[in-house]
Amino acid sequence: MEGASRLLFDVVVSGGTLITPAGPVGAGLGIEGGRIVALGDGLSGRTTLDATGLLVLPGAVDPHVHLQMPAGAVTSSDTWETGTVAAACGGTTTVIDFVEPESTGPDALLRALAARRAEAEGQAVIDFALHMTLVNAGPASLAEVPAVVEAGCTSFKTYTTYEGFKLDDSDLLAVYAAVGAAGGVALVHAENDAIIDRARSALIAAGRTDPAAHPLSRPAVAEAEAVARTLSLAEAAGCPLYVVHVSTGRGAEAVALARGRGQAAWGETCPQYLLLTDAEYARPGFEGAKFVCSPPLRTAADRDALWRALAAGNLAAAGTDHCPFFYEGDKDLGRPGGALPPFHKIPGGMPGIETRFALLFSEGVAQGRLSLERWVDVCCAAPARVFGLYPRKGALVEGADADVVLFEPGRQVKLSRDLLQEHCDYTPYEGMAVRGWTRTVLRGGKVIVRDGRYTGGAGGGRYLARRPGEGDDG
Repeated sequence: MEGASRLLFDVVVSGGTLITPAGPVGAGLGIEGGRIVALGDGLSGRTTLDATGLLVLPGAVDPHVHLQMPAGAVTSSDTWETGTVAAACGGTTTVIDFVEPESTGPDALLRALAARRAEAEGQAVIDFALHMTLVNAGPASLAEVPAVVEAGCTSFKTYTTYEGFKLDDSDLLAVYAAVGAAGGVALVHAENDAIIDRARSALIAAGRTDPAAHPLSRPAVAEAEAVARTLSLAEAAGCPLYVVHVSTGRGAEAVALARGRGQAAWGETCPQYLLLTDAEYARPGFEGAKFVCSPPLRTAADRDALWRALAAGNLAAAGTDHCPFFYEGDKDLGRPGGALPPFHKIPGGMPGIETRFALLFSEGVAQGRLSLERWVDVCCAAPARVFGLYPRKGALVEGADADVVLFEPGRQVKLSRDLLQEHCDYTPYEGMAVRGWTRTVLRGGKVIVRDGRYTGGAGGGRYLARRPGEGDDG
């Protein structure tokens, strides 16, 4: 293998089981200059990390996070620093966040991209990329799409719901045509706004303002319709489409049908939809507010259908949609002791950036739902492939960045707020028993997590500029 004849590498990881694109391999990993340069036996290094009994994995890629994100009167509670430290402790070494332009006019998108990048640089402790959010289909915005792609931001988020974000079919077609022509990839938050508005209005009129009304206001049919519709619009416009946070079996089926007819389309789901159900909203008092996210948690039947779709490849990836808000002070809109907000005013989102890798091992691999290779694919390789980061990220291959995770498959952990680094006053997985945990993490060949604790110092994360056409079928 290339580099295997070197007498001494900067770092060698030895004794573990490497999970490579070709499958598990009992071999060493040679690192030089921050890159993986050799996979083989008999490697020697200036520093040697003993991985005996451990899985050696590529650093995970989380394609869907919201760090330091303003949301009306509140801001997501993890900063770029705290959120990326938590990610690293959980084995994630690359995140993709979002740009949400607040102004219009010439170069509005590029100015927003530069501002968001500057906000992250110096804070992020792992590498990051950005998706651009398109909230209008005006000529100025569409004309700027090629320049945004040229600046290394090749993916564009769209919405079919939320005031100020939603686009109608005509605008979606225009956006998808522009993104496709520029060689980009579109993302979509797909829920039918009219169905949601009607259901929400009826619930409020009936006096249902409690958190348990939240899933009733965003029924499964709202997602199913919007997923199928936006896939058709993207097909007509000639644009690849990535459907974020698929929460229903019907949504996953719509993605599978599109892929079956040869469309460039991918679906993402999240740990909360794979592990939790809408029963959480029935918790006593206001406790169900901890689980308010959109789309909402679904039924056990949907949860099981999502696992099957993920295992079969009909859903490509698992992101987190990490968007944490404090239960006390944010979810209650900062009014402790006063009237609690109705369900539609509760900030939507949950923490999860630190637990994804372990949860999908514990409930996926350890429970026989996913193979080791499939687990690594949905958490690492597939997000990197879709969004133009592969093979630099997401795989143990020669030439890749030496972002490496040593994972302890037999370790038993009980999740709790006190265990985690996420800057939030709760975890939705409190008390859950997990089998498998991250022990050591390398970023660019340097250890930044030891025994599950961050040791890497401040900053160090780099902006990852991407080029059009670098993604492929994930």
